[in-house]
Amino acid sequence: MGHWLQRNIIEPGKLPLLLALASFVLTFVITRIIVRMIRAGKGPFGNVKAGGLHIHHVVPGVVLTVIGGFGAVASSRYGFGAAVFAVVFGVGTGLVLDEFALILHLDDVYWTEEGRKSVEVVVVTAALVGLVLSGFLPFGVNDLTEEELQDRGGVIVSILVNFGIALLALAKGKARMAIFGVIVPFVAIVGAVRLARPGSPWARRFYRRRPRARAKSTLRAYHHDRRWAGPSRRVQEWIGGKPDPEPVRALPGGR
Repeated sequence: MGHWLQRNIIEPGKLPLLLALASFVLTFVITRIIVRMIRAGKGPFGNVKAGGLHIHHVVPGVVLTVIGGFGAVASSRYGFGAAVFAVVFGVGTGLVLDEFALILHLDDVYWTEEGRKSVEVVVVTAALVGLVLSGFLPFGVNDLTEEELQDRGGVIVSILVNFGIALLALAKGKARMAIFGVIVPFVAIVGAVRLARPGSPWARRFYRRRPRARAKSTLRAYHHDRRWAGPSRRVQEWIGGKPDPEPVRALPGGR
């Protein structure tokens, strides 16, 4: 284990990235445990307030992210300073992305359906950083040989092609596949060749006069969502907790 860590992490200068990822995930897990205890009224923890104002943990998260980010830029990939700033950056990012939904909606939606976005973003971020840590590089650059890397034109073409494929997958409504496809191009290729999701820019543009393709796209999306929505929801609730039940809205006319 020590030899593997030295060869694959320390020597290539990936130790700061590993520390940032570990502190990011650990911070998110600890934060979720604490907020769930606060929600349940258990333990010694409570909301942080200043003059009646609820201070969300995204605030110290932003401060730590700024300090860790600038510190990491100012330091090298080696040494004690790089490791410290990587941990600070990971902690700050964990606090910020845990309240990503709050930033997105500019509202306290932590325990609502919209709040699930925070868990999803954290999982996707951790997975992407894990892929980079494993040796994958954006736009398939890691798949090029040494001779190909010497050819700048070839590298640029490869990047543009992979970027275009990821963009096509995004246009077809496959956001997750497009994001992961930036790191693993094959994923983006799968999303690009398959039918677009209904309501996506591609479907609105190219399926408008193709009723069969539109119907097939809608049916496939329905079966996919029906198959995976339940498991995905349970995993999100296991990680981040169940959202509050939606309030019952009064019918028009006060009934």
